[in-house]
Amino acid sequence: MKIISYFLSPIFILVFVLLLVIFHPFQWLAFNLFGIKGHAKVVAVLNLCLMRSMLLIGVNVKLINKHKLPENCSLIFVSNHQATFDIPPIGWYFRNHNPKFVSKIELGKGIPSISYNLKKGGAALINRKDPKQAIGELIEFSKRINKNKWGAAIFPEGTRSRTGEPKKFAANGLKIITKFNQDGYVVPLTINNSWKVFKYGKFPLGIGSPITITTHEPIKIDSMPFNELLAKTETIIKEHIK
Repeated sequence: MKIISYFLSPIFILVFVLLLVIFHPFQWLAFNLFGIKGHAKVVAVLNLCLMRSMLLIGVNVKLINKHKLPENCSLIFVSNHQATFDIPPIGWYFRNHNPKFVSKIELGKGIPSISYNLKKGGAALINRKDPKQAIGELIEFSKRINKNKWGAAIFPEGTRSRTGEPKKFAANGLKIITKFNQDGYVVPLTINNSWKVFKYGKFPLGIGSPITITTHEPIKIDSMPFNELLAKTETIIKEHIK
């Protein structure tokens, strides 16, 4: 399989990069002509294309969702984090809830489509080396989420797990977001197998390992103290990691 991947990986990487380059001007046009709602529709299609491009390396992404998600309120999607490819499926499958990501500030420039989306689409770009900036950005982000009844997406591990083994959840980011969205819900998500795309390192890519995203029952934010909410969310997510 690794030998085959040496042939498939360059094709996938080329298609993935081309999609980012092609969609960049479409994002610009949509945002400037139709505003943030038009921009969100273009980003949703981009996420679908990026997700489907993974079929070139034999990776299918499946959503398992047995729960009806609340509407007309803010939803906080909380997930474990295994790879870069966790993000497009969340953006696509939950597009009706307009998920906005908490991301590191370095991704806000220099990357076609991705940087533009983060800067214009309502995401939070935090500087991990500047706690004051990070807290201020998260507060403004949380207020936007509440005002627009958007979804927020956060990976409390803070960084990707390169082996699939979950890291301890950090409380600060989620605590700020929930503080300003007490009438909303936390939606725990468990991602499995996306780390295997990078099981050999950056190249070649791992092929033929399907990714699953499992949605768990939404938890009303104001139904329990934050520490209990964090512990319950972390437990639910981690006990479903395979």
